[in-house]
Amino acid sequence: MNYTLNQLQIFLKIVQTQSVTKAAEELHLTQPAVSIQLKNFQDQFDIPLTEVLGRKIYITDFGREIAVAAENIINQVYAINYKTQAFKGQLTGRLKISIVSTGKYIMPYFLTSFMQKHAGIELMMDVANKNMVIESLENNEIDFALVSILPSNLNIEYLELLQNKLYLVGNTAIKTKKNAKPEEIFSDLPLIFREKGSGTRQTMVKFIEGNNLSVLKKMELTSNEAVKQALIAGLGYSIMPLIGIRNELQNNELQIIPVKGLPITTNWSLIWLKGKKHSPVSLSFLEYLKLEKSEIVKKTFSWYENY
Repeated sequence: MNYTLNQLQIFLKIVQTQSVTKAAEELHLTQPAVSIQLKNFQDQFDIPLTEVLGRKIYITDFGREIAVAAENIINQVYAINYKTQAFKGQLTGRLKISIVSTGKYIMPYFLTSFMQKHAGIELMMDVANKNMVIESLENNEIDFALVSILPSNLNIEYLELLQNKLYLVGNTAIKTKKNAKPEEIFSDLPLIFREKGSGTRQTMVKFIEGNNLSVLKKMELTSNEAVKQALIAGLGYSIMPLIGIRNELQNNELQIIPVKGLPITTNWSLIWLKGKKHSPVSLSFLEYLKLEKSEIVKKTFSWYENY
């Protein structure tokens, strides 16, 4: 056999995602490249690793055993790299973070200097909706999660990073009546929701129900970017986090529509399971944030205070 580390990594990702397409996306490779490497890997075994039925790929029992072995090999390779760097006096290891989708506008800025300072750290950051993020945390698959709403069903500790503000947003072509009451505005506007499981949707629904508002029309989209593009195109309005629409506001593509009771304010918080035994890497990152978060907010998010 002559399989490569790259083939092991690709096959393991296919098993984890149950999809060649998703594996390609997460590995930042093209689908044909992943398919070729999968074929080359499978050709080295007399027993099938996968089966394709219709358009779906299934992993055989033998394939799952090979995936476990592949993961062990990959972990050993990482361990060798970490030990080499640790011998040189560098902080090494993995930092695993899961963030809600809008958190992509925030978390990188709290990571940059830390990652630049510690070249031996491997960052693994997953972006998903709130339900999936909390599930990863609950299963202890990650070190930290970034959320805008603290989970009520988990025993956690947290560190607040930045205030979260949510406004009613639409494109600039529509004019709303001055001093209109919330019920008047919402009865006239087609409203776009995020998907179920989204923290933004949860906040939006809570506001609508808390104010006994009736909604004219509903649409549902599965990402913050999709909602933004729909608003710019004039499909409707939505309650959105300010953090994700800075450029659109400055370019006059979107506007904030004044509504009594808005903005809704929560906090972007880094959370972890209470009692978690942090690795040296995650403990170092936590200490870094406690020392540097105020300066990062001041330097990067000063524009935020203008709204």
